[in-house]
Amino acid sequence: MASPATPQTARPLDTMRFDTSGPPQITDAVADRLRLFGARADGAGPGDTAAGHVTLAGGGFEPVRAVTGWGDAESGIVDEATVQAATGVMAVHGRRDGGPRGLAVDYTATATAVLTVQGLLASLVGAARGMTPRQVATGADRAGLLAVSQYLAAAGADEAEAAEIAAGGPPFASAEGTLFELETLDPGAWAAFWRDLEAPADAMRAGWRPFQFRYATACAPFPASLHTVTRTHSLERIRQAAAFSGAEVCVLRTLADRAAEHDGAAPWSLHLLGGGTRTATAAPASDRPLAGLTVLEAGRRIQAPLAAHLLGLLGAEVIRIEPPGGDPLRGMPPACSGISARWLALNRGKKAVEIDIKADADRRRLREMAAGADVFLHNWAPGKAAELGLDADDLAAVNPALVYAYTSGWADRLPGAPMGTDFMVQARTGIGEAVRPQGEAPAPSLMTLLDVLGGLTGAEAVLAGLLLRERTGHGVRVDSSLLGAADTLTAPALRRAARGENPRRPAGFRRPLRTADGWIAPADACADAAAGHDLGALTTPEALALLGGHGLTATAVTTDLSDLHHDARFAGSISRDAHGAHAVPDPWSFR
Repeated sequence: MASPATPQTARPLDTMRFDTSGPPQITDAVADRLRLFGARADGAGPGDTAAGHVTLAGGGFEPVRAVTGWGDAESGIVDEATVQAATGVMAVHGRRDGGPRGLAVDYTATATAVLTVQGLLASLVGAARGMTPRQVATGADRAGLLAVSQYLAAAGADEAEAAEIAAGGPPFASAEGTLFELETLDPGAWAAFWRDLEAPADAMRAGWRPFQFRYATACAPFPASLHTVTRTHSLERIRQAAAFSGAEVCVLRTLADRAAEHDGAAPWSLHLLGGGTRTATAAPASDRPLAGLTVLEAGRRIQAPLAAHLLGLLGAEVIRIEPPGGDPLRGMPPACSGISARWLALNRGKKAVEIDIKADADRRRLREMAAGADVFLHNWAPGKAAELGLDADDLAAVNPALVYAYTSGWADRLPGAPMGTDFMVQARTGIGEAVRPQGEAPAPSLMTLLDVLGGLTGAEAVLAGLLLRERTGHGVRVDSSLLGAADTLTAPALRRAARGENPRRPAGFRRPLRTADGWIAPADACADAAAGHDLGALTTPEALALLGGHGLTATAVTTDLSDLHHDARFAGSISRDAHGAHAVPDPWSFR
């Protein structure tokens, strides 16, 4: 079909309408995002059903539909708590504490909502390119597996982790008791910071490796003496040491702090690029809606590579722009067949081209590649693209139809913000409070919550840009950020804080229960009743049977991610790639 016409707009779903039904933790977030993209609600159906349904129609398109939900109810996967338990999210988040812990935010529900909207947008892009609209299905169980995919790949690798997995990690505390995060990617800055605070030399040296690898292992068991050191200094003195060394510190903010300053901005922005119009792209040559489209990805670490990985799963050809010698993270242990298992989780199936962006000739080559691409995606440091002559306007000059995507830390929304890394954004936005219930000290999760959710948000923004391009004929600049991901994740808590209510969950919330041989997690609605049973002498199957006999739903907590490959709750869904690394299932299915 021809691309439906629409006014010059930066909202891809203008003139469209939707209706939703199903689990409110998922479908309410879906509805919020569809509204931000321009669609209007026809109504909401029942909010307590196990399966969610979303229909999006209008604007000249045939209706597209999505089915979403929690997972396999027969296996006890019925809500956020049980999804976190089964997929390994509790295990990874709990590494810092030495045992599984539930996230007190609805992380997998939020990720599922983003994946659902991605599926709807992808279906519309495919329809605009001549495909017959199909129903998309996703679920929180798939979202949870996607969230732990790097940790799962590492758990099944050919070699051991490069850093110990044991309890410990930030935040640190000052003499006043103020909690703060520390960040640096430079071992020299790390050493200078601790020397300036007169930390023991052996502790300083021993602490760097677990600190450096905490993004990979979700824990940082560095010497306790480093915590002792910071507690002997004032926050002002600690900040002086950071300024001297080049490291950065960020005091943990509260949810009330974040609610008071929240600007109400959407998690992404879309702007039409000038310079001409385009004709519709050719119909996909396969059943995947982005087949035939090309994505150039200049991404590092997790956020941008994950966004591009998702676009590849939807059919796009993804070409990574790597530095001379290739991406150094290809060699990050542990490896499968000589390639980093974590790197494979984000980059399998991509092509790669080595380009020195500091060289004039290579930048010209990159512009030539962009002239024939559909998407250019990067997460360079702020200002880097403009400095290189590779910003949106620069590339629009050679390709007016380009979707130019920037995934950043802060999106220039917070003046004076610290380094835009996952844990610093968590600290700055109140997530340290949000992920832990009342009665526990705030602490950002050492699971890369925002890098993953930021990658999902980045892919969602690109899909919105592609749809807007199809509807207007113009190229589009799309911006997303870790800050946008953080605000999405904490939205319910921020609303409670804005109303003057306690934004945190009650004490003990989503705390798994010990059995004789493991752990179980009751569904949130069953948690109080389940806690009244003594399960410590029972095996996990016996404990589940006992609770089931009392009408209480629970599931076993995955504590060893390498066991997921054989877990009956995900039978046949986790495979191994050509290098032998564990691979999670695609987060959507189309039919």
